[in-house]
Amino acid sequence: MAENFTHGINEENIGRLTEQYGNAFYIFNPDRFEGNYLNLLNDFKTFYENSNIAYSCKTNYLPQCLKIVLKNGGYAEVVSDMELEIAHLCGFSDHKIIWNGPIKEPKALEGFLLSGGLVNIDNGLEWNLIKGIAVSNEDTKLRIGLRCNYDTGDGVASRFGIDIASNEFKDILHQISEQKNIELVSLQCHFAKRKSKYWEKRTLEILKVYDNIRKQFSISPQIIDLGGGISGNMSESFKSQIGSTEDGPKKFAFNSARLVNDFFNGKDDKPLLLTEPGTALAADSMSVLFRVENIKCVRGKWIATVNGSQKNISMNGLNPPIHIIHTNLDSCQTYENLDFAGYTCIESDYLYQHYNGKLAVGDFIILDYCGSYSLVSKPPFIKPNIPVIGIPGNKVSEDALLKREETVEDILQSYYIDRDF
Repeated sequence: MAENFTHGINEENIGRLTEQYGNAFYIFNPDRFEGNYLNLLNDFKTFYENSNIAYSCKTNYLPQCLKIVLKNGGYAEVVSDMELEIAHLCGFSDHKIIWNGPIKEPKALEGFLLSGGLVNIDNGLEWNLIKGIAVSNEDTKLRIGLRCNYDTGDGVASRFGIDIASNEFKDILHQISEQKNIELVSLQCHFAKRKSKYWEKRTLEILKVYDNIRKQFSISPQIIDLGGGISGNMSESFKSQIGSTEDGPKKFAFNSARLVNDFFNGKDDKPLLLTEPGTALAADSMSVLFRVENIKCVRGKWIATVNGSQKNISMNGLNPPIHIIHTNLDSCQTYENLDFAGYTCIESDYLYQHYNGKLAVGDFIILDYCGSYSLVSKPPFIKPNIPVIGIPGNKVSEDALLKREETVEDILQSYYIDRDF
């Protein structure tokens, strides 16, 4: 258990690793990411065979993540022209990319559509933009989807997509049916709450939309896309912190793919069922390592400061699984209720609180569940971002670097330093 958690990093090899990569770095486990992908895909295929995954690039666009998805036949789900370019660089063709998001850069959008990419429309102005592209390119078939907004019973009025009960939604459908070179390929939705109990209504409502469109316009979309919001694998202690009772991703599949299978049972036109997981694949595939730089007592409270920040882990007020790698047991003391603080000047910069156990300056901590939104969200605040190393199969190799440490030159390269006023 400990070895699996620490990715094979231990007291024997920590010196060599830190000499090569520094005293702070992310650790990516490609086997765990791929295992998450294949297990989730199998969960959905168990209930509905024609299922696939569109990985949420915004969650963690480490190229190795995208390449694993591509290798296994999945799609890339992007929400910006930046992510679109990243997906291209990682080998995805436009036919294997789904573009969502509330704002899309017009020039990139046009090029993507004309190359056969699939765009899920978020609002009426976006539809007008795409309709104009269609009029200007009458000989090119454009593939689009509609982002459907409706009540899933989760208590949140989502801001994404078009209200299916609105006149705007009905008008767009009428216009799509009349536009000869626009094909309604997909119905998509996006709701943020990661609770499987809401997925049944999420699925039933979009199936109603599908059925109404088929009956009213004789259009049968080729894709039903249930979006993201699938929780990943977590330890029981971590689940208790966030109030989760989920048994794992399989419950999400049961509450959705099973219903899709029932709906299309006996029918010839069985659409592709897509989901857009990010956290479910990436979260537990990445950990982060920091060195303990100092330990002090402030008014009876023990605080250990590390050379990392809460901004490196994208968690606030949570204690992710922690493991200590001691570098000198003889210098360790036993502490109670010690907090690990970050290097920033923010009072609330704590990475882990209420630690009980042995610790010394120079020890290293490894924090788990840092693959979701952490690497991509870390700003150049006070310090640049740290390297990423890959450790497949818990086997530490000599050539593990996946992303080098950022430098001051990286941070300032878009600034005009010599410009004075």
